[in-house]
Amino acid sequence: MSRVAILIDGGYLLKRLGSVRPKTDTTDANAVIRDIARLISSHLHQINKVARAPHPRSLLYRAFYYDARPYLDKGHLPISKRSIDYAKTDIAKFHTALHDNLRRMPNMAVRLGEVRRDPDSLWELKPAILQALLKGKRDFATLTDADFRPTFRQKAVDMRIGLDIASITLKRQADTIVLVAGDSDFVPAAKLARREGVKIVLDPLWRQVDPGLFEHIDGLFSGFKNPARPLPLPEEDQ
Repeated sequence: MSRVAILIDGGYLLKRLGSVRPKTDTTDANAVIRDIARLISSHLHQINKVARAPHPRSLLYRAFYYDARPYLDKGHLPISKRSIDYAKTDIAKFHTALHDNLRRMPNMAVRLGEVRRDPDSLWELKPAILQALLKGKRDFATLTDADFRPTFRQKAVDMRIGLDIASITLKRQADTIVLVAGDSDFVPAAKLARREGVKIVLDPLWRQVDPGLFEHIDGLFSGFKNPARPLPLPEEDQ
């Protein structure tokens, strides 16, 4: 029987979820988890159209969710210099709840990298604010804490995705890997998998992908309905 591994780039999913699932409260960990479960089920049902297993869920070897641990240190805001405890922020609480609840899902593995900050560049202007400054619509003297965002950088997340693709392939744990991602960082691992006979299905969540990626995948399918179309997609378009 065919076995399927589903690898989800959590950072990418959260960026796209508001576009592909506009009714989902992306600040609610439980709502996001329900959509992750729907995404997994959608891919299993699609693959089972060919595999013909007794139940689509039986195809699943394991789902993997990749993200970074929330930043939990303390610091100071850029303008007011007030202290901030990142562990108490809404975004830290959201990611902590999301990761904890995902671990409770059956056949789910949570792979976490680290979040770090460059001590020489702790804050950066939000793009819209920077544009307003450059166009003379804002003045530096009017900047507030809200005009900046912290410079968090994820570490080792892409590496974990690549390692798991290689491990699943070489251990023959699955013969189809569904990758929910949007960039080309997975290409070297995908080449290895395809050389070993593993199918790679890419789900960019309805974001346009570089045409050059098509030579490194075996299929393109988005597990959520096209948000731009109110009716279900014809099978040949999915």
